[in-house]
Amino acid sequence: MRVQKFIILTIALIFVTNCTMTVTEKYVIKTEVGTITIEVYPEKAPKTVSNFKRYVEQANFDGAYFYRVVRMDNQPINPVKIEVIQGDFTGPDHRFPIIEHETTEMTGLRHKDGTVSMGRFEVGTTQAEFFICINDQPELDFNGKRNPDKQGFAAFGQVLEGMDVVKKIQMGPIEEQSLKKKIKILSINLLK
Repeated sequence: MRVQKFIILTIALIFVTNCTMTVTEKYVIKTEVGTITIEVYPEKAPKTVSNFKRYVEQANFDGAYFYRVVRMDNQPINPVKIEVIQGDFTGPDHRFPIIEHETTEMTGLRHKDGTVSMGRFEVGTTQAEFFICINDQPELDFNGKRNPDKQGFAAFGQVLEGMDVVKKIQMGPIEEQSLKKKIKILSINLLK
């Protein structure tokens, strides 16, 4: 009987130890065309989420817009096509210093449909630019082919609700990859 209890307790302990609970925080991005609810992963991407939270806490959305749309039909010279909408957390007068690049190899996150990620030019240039993926975008992950440096982009969250709003923004009128009318981000708030 004691051996049986010991075995059951051991199995239960192994099961509980192997079950990991990922801590997430949920935010609502309110735009002039609807709301997008996201969750972010502070344990997996601590530096990137911390950067995002500084902009949210600053609460200065003057100059915060979705302004760029990348679709299959507006990337004529790029052999590696992606689909994203890109925005900025704040205007240029309210930016924080650049942050360290957390690759998807480091975080274990991937650029799936609805992934929220930081934009960049070179590694080490991430500040307030971010984007949301439409459909899976594996070429944006570490070792992907979208950028020659193969470092990918820093994924840090996921859309939970509002992909219809994301797609509405994606289908807006454009000139090349710029929206003819930027979509204002009115606020970003932590869901409590």
